[in-house]
This record gives sequence, C-alpha cells and structure tokens, in this order.
Amino acid sequence: MLKIILGNMDDVVYNTSVYFKNTYKEEWLTDDFSKEMIKDVDKSTVVSSRIIDSPVLGAITPKELSGGLKALILIYKDDSHVFNASNCGDDCAKWLLKIGEMKDVTINLRHIMDFGNGEFEIKIMNTDQTVHSMDEFVDVAGLIL
Repeated sequence: MLKIILGNMDDVVYNTSVYFKNTYKEEWLTDDFSKEMIKDVDKSTVVSSRIIDSPVLGAITPKELSGGLKALILIYKDDSHVFNASNCGDDCAKWLLKIGEMKDVTINLRHIMDFGNGEFEIKIMNTDQTVHSMDEFVDVAGLIL
C-alpha cells in the first residue's frame, strides 16, 4: 500500500537527485518495471545498465534521468529510506500507485499530487486515514498542507 506523510518531516531524503547519483546500482535500471517507468516518464529507452537513449539528449547515463524518475526508482528500489516524492511531477503519480500495489511503501509529499480520477488506496500517515479518490485525498491533504 502507498503510505504518505504530508508536509515537512525529519529523516526524509529531500534531494533525491543527489542521493540517486551517489547510491544507485546499475541493476536497478534493467528490470522490466524500471524500464517501463523510464519509457513512460522520460520517453527514453534503457540500452544497458549504463546507457539510456533519450529522444531529447541522445545517449545519456542514469545520472541524467529526470529528477522525478530518479525519485521513483529510489522509492521502488530502496526500502531503507523515506523519499521526498514532491520531486516528482503528476506524471509519476500512477507509478507511485503501482509501486504501492506491489509493496508497502512510505513517501513524503509536500504538495497535493494529482493521482487521477480513478479509485486507489492511499493511507495518509498524518491522520491514519485511508483515502480512495482525489476528492478524499484533497479533503485530508488540504487540512494538513
């Protein structure tokens, strides 16, 4: 389940790009789920663990992926920290929900992210409430943020 702590918090990895640069493992990029996220969010194709083909930048290393994608990969691969998902744009929201369907994961959000019009299950840790739609999420998050 996707669990969210809204607002400022201690012990969160705030600068996910710097953390990613210094800790990512090459094998994180070559599994099918990571490849799907990279293709969808950055419109890029993983060629190998060290080379990604970007339609805008050409051949890049994982360090040149977008900040949102770096945060997504960290959330997916590193269970030892809580990451600031406000580094992600709304185009990452569906991927956060998918990761939450795969495993229990806690993220920090400092804004109201658009999780779309569908139904979902997100636990707001600040209030111990589970929300199932954007209307419910906005009602709870609006009081906290």
